[in-house]
Formats: sequence, structure tokens, C-alpha cells
Amino acid sequence: MEHTSPKSPKGGFWSAFPYNCSGKAGPDLYYESFQTSFHRIYATKIRQKGLKTSPPFADRWPGPSTVYADPVNQIHNSLRFKLSALRFELKQYICGNFETYSNMSHPLHSEQEIIRREKLKSLGELGINAYPAEGFPVNAYAAQIKSGYKEENKEAFGSVCLAGRIMSIRDMGKASFAVIQDSSGRIQLYIKRDDIAPGEDKTAYDKLWKHLIDLGDIIGVKGYVFITKTGEISVHVRELILLSKALRPIPIIKEKEGETFDAVTDPEFRYRQRYADLIVNPQIKEVFIKRTKLINSMREFLNNAGALEVDTPVLQSIPGGAAARPFITHHNALDVPFYLRIANELYLKRLIVGGFDWVYEFSRNFRNEGMDRTHNPEFTILEFYVAYKDYFWMMETTESLLEAAALAVNKTTVVKSGEKDIDFRAPYKRISIYDAISESTGTDVSALDENGLRTLCRKLHITADDSMGKGKLIDALFGATSEHRFIQPTFIIDYPVEMSPLTKKHRSITGLVERFELIINGKEIANAYSELNDPIDQRERFEEQIKLMERGDEEAMFIDNDFLRALEYGMPPTAGIGIGIDRLTMLLTNQPSIQDVLLFPQMRPESQV
Repeated sequence: MEHTSPKSPKGGFWSAFPYNCSGKAGPDLYYESFQTSFHRIYATKIRQKGLKTSPPFADRWPGPSTVYADPVNQIHNSLRFKLSALRFELKQYICGNFETYSNMSHPLHSEQEIIRREKLKSLGELGINAYPAEGFPVNAYAAQIKSGYKEENKEAFGSVCLAGRIMSIRDMGKASFAVIQDSSGRIQLYIKRDDIAPGEDKTAYDKLWKHLIDLGDIIGVKGYVFITKTGEISVHVRELILLSKALRPIPIIKEKEGETFDAVTDPEFRYRQRYADLIVNPQIKEVFIKRTKLINSMREFLNNAGALEVDTPVLQSIPGGAAARPFITHHNALDVPFYLRIANELYLKRLIVGGFDWVYEFSRNFRNEGMDRTHNPEFTILEFYVAYKDYFWMMETTESLLEAAALAVNKTTVVKSGEKDIDFRAPYKRISIYDAISESTGTDVSALDENGLRTLCRKLHITADDSMGKGKLIDALFGATSEHRFIQPTFIIDYPVEMSPLTKKHRSITGLVERFELIINGKEIANAYSELNDPIDQRERFEEQIKLMERGDEEAMFIDNDFLRALEYGMPPTAGIGIGIDRLTMLLTNQPSIQDVLLFPQMRPESQV
């Protein structure tokens, strides 16, 4: 299709803008891209309804006068008119608002934002690039200067070059004090008019520094370190350059004698604008630094033990390895549905079948379930599997791993969680799940069948609908009556077989499996098994899950026939574990919510808030 686009009277940007507001050419370009998106939506809607596309619309865009009678065409017609309305709205939005958005005084901008944009314009008129392309040769950092500077070694700090964000300014006429913040902390600057503007032209101080630079701007300075009369280590600035102009003001945090006032604590702001949170609450960086230390220490522990780190698929044709509701997507090239992984367990066990003795992966998993202070739909887990081991060996290894991790992160095994002291030093208490529930309820649940468990749940006012099998009922009882009681690290062991479709049957107790969950501060931190390697037993367990699915259990497992085929080649006795990195980080950094240990937690889109 050929288009003729009349030259825009605006020139410059507008002449190149594909959506020309004359309506003669640009809209068609956008309309074509909309058609592509339309067909994707259309195909998805058809699949959802289990219908087949009508031949007339398999490869063409329908004409405006076509009348539709069958269900497929009704869907097509509905989407076409929605798309047409969207096209019209987009044209009105762009043509009516783009000029306003580019204007310095857009009504959505605050007064401060308008002023900063005017300053940006003034910088350009002075020939100052507010966003220079050249690198800046940083050779010193705030923390390094503060910890290393002494009067006896001041020569070593005679020429420093550092950069950071301006957090405060005190104007004293022909001199100023300012505080900048870099990645390591804050340091005071002393800026004198005749130093940064040594000649007759005082623009660098009188115009740039005093009138065009704001809090939040990023600057680079060169100078030397000294100690002020009040005893504060500072940098005497000889040269100053603007590295990035901030068009949005940062929240102001007041500090006096090391005490913070008006701290930004609003979770909505902090989680949604983590970049701003890191600026105004730099102490939270320590949480994420510790998170990295935790992962590095666990990786080092496993590598030193001879384990091999691997990568397994995030997109999976069958969401296996856990009882959870998956996210569903569509693979366009293969034209089949795919799932974001809920666990990487079955792929790691395939590698054990293939001959690896010890494999591990730090995995990003996705579960389309609820969100609260200990659950996030996207989360990080460490899973590892070891041939020729069992769950007793895994308990001892887990104790050693977590004790080493606590020491690496906090240099002690004792951590604070709220008002509680939690000790990661081995060994950890062990108790069966039946005994744990019995201690809490006074009832021996091991002798109860499904109906008896459901009756007990209802007696204790615990939700127990008809879709829940014996395993889910026991899980609900444990979660409601017992889990919160285990503050110190505790292995809850020997689960009923109905709860654990991937776990080997107990070697001596009928009806149980060799599984443990590690509970710390009332929450599950790890889940481990002596892995089931009998392919016939595994198929029967999968089939039981299908029966639960038919009863309405949306978290029941699918049958993974390829995994069963792998087991039929023979998998050695294997121990496996999954450790929740996010919850473990919460414990080791004393954070009350999982959102506090995720840099960018999921949030409802702002347009819906």
C-alpha cells in the first residue's frame, strides 16, 4: 500500500511522525499494525470458545458492510468495531494532546516540574548539555573518603573525582554547601564561587549552580578532601559538571544529627516507584545486597560440594513439579498453549536420569495464585537434586547450607525477626506432620479418613469444600492449627501419600511418604523428598491427581508422559529440595513482607488504582 504524506506545517518531529494529524496517511500506518494485533486477539478468542475460523476471514480484513451470522463471525465483527473505535480514539488523543504533552506547561505537570523544564530550556540556551554523552572519570566514593581520610594522609585525597545526586543545598551567597549521594553513601561538598568560576565570567556559579541546578540533579565534581571547622569530612570543589537534570523532584527527607524525619514509608509509593525509594531510602539497598550475598553463598556451598548449576525451560508444555495454578500463554510459532513454569523439578530429575549426580538451579517460578505478605506470583527458588541420597541426608545438608548462609549474610547464625531471635545453627528439631496436628488439636488425625478430616475441619471452622481430597484437608489442618507454632527451624516430616504425588513411599510406615518441609517463623521455607523413581507408582499418583482435577481442584497436577518415559529408563535413588529464596531473605534481613525483598514486586496497574 502506498501512502502520500503531506509535509506537516510543524516541521521537525511532526514531519516524520507516522500519524499525521491531517488524517490522510498516518492513520493507515497505525491501522495496519492494529490489524495484526486484531488477528492475534481474534485467534485467541476463537480458541477459547473451541470454534473453527471461517475460511473467508482466515487471511483478510473484513469489509465494513459484511453481515455476520455464525458465532465465529460475531466475535470477529465485535472485535472489528472495538478496534475501529480504538483507532479513532488514538487519533484524537495523539492529534489533540501530543503538542500539549511536549509543551513546558502541560496541565498534568506540577509547578515544580514545569519550573524544571523551563530550567532545562535555559540550560540549552546557555549551550549546556543537561545529559552529556561523555563518561565521567570517577575515582572516589563517599564511603571510601569518609572511612579512609586522615590528616596524616590527606595528600592521597588531594585530587578526587566523584559523582552523585544532590540531596541538599545550603546557599551562603558566594559559597555553598551541598550533600551528594552516590552508590556508597553521602558526603558534603563545599562550592566556592571563585573556584568553579575562576575568571570574570561567573555564569558557572551565578547562573548554573545557583539557579539552574536542583535537588535530585546528578553532578560530577573534582576537588580535594578537607575537614570543616565543625569536623565534617567534605570535598572542596574545584570543577563541577551537570551530568543529568532531574525533571521530577524527589521527596525531601529531613535529617538532623543522624535522625531521619518525614521518611517515605508509603508502600504504594515505595513498591511502585522502587527507583525513587532507593534514592530517598538508601538504607534499603542493604536488603538487596544481603539477598545477593545469600544467593552467592548458597551457590558457593553447592559448587564446593561438586554440584552443577544448570538452566531448564521457563516455558513448559505441561506445568509439572508442584500443585499450583499456572499462568497460560500461547506459542505463536508452534501454535500451541504453553505455561510459565510453576516448578523446575521434573526437568532437573530428567537430568538425574541422564547421568548427572548433583544438579541445581536458581529458578524464577510463576504461580497464578493469591498475593499477600509471604506470597508473590513470581518468585525465586533454589532446587537441587542428588543421586543416591535420601531425605535424611537432605535434612543434614539443608542444616549445613542454611547455617553457612546465615553466617555469610549476617556473620552470625542468630537473626532477628520482629521481636523473635531465630537461630540457624544446626541441628534442627524434627516432628511428623500427624504429631504436629495432634499436639495442636488434641485429635489423632492419622486414623481419620477423608470424611473424618472434613468433619474435623468444619468443627474447627476451617474451609473444607468437596473438591478437597485427604491431602488438601491435612494441609489445611496443619496450616490453620500448627504451622504458626514453629518459630525455630523445624523439619515437619513423614507426610501422607495423598499430599505428595512425587515422593517415595515411606520405607517403614504404610500410608506415608519420605518428605519434609522446613518451617521457620511459622512459614514454609523448604520442601524436600526422597524422590519417587518407580514409574508405575508415579503414573498411578498422576492419575489420582487427574481425579482431583475432575472434582474441581485447580491446583492438581497434570500427567507428564515425557517425564514418565524418562523414569522408565531408570532414575537412581534421589533426594531433592526446593528452598524459597524470597522468604529466606525476609528472615535474614528482618523484613515483614515479601514485597520488601523484591526490587519490583507485582502491583495493580496504576490505571486501575
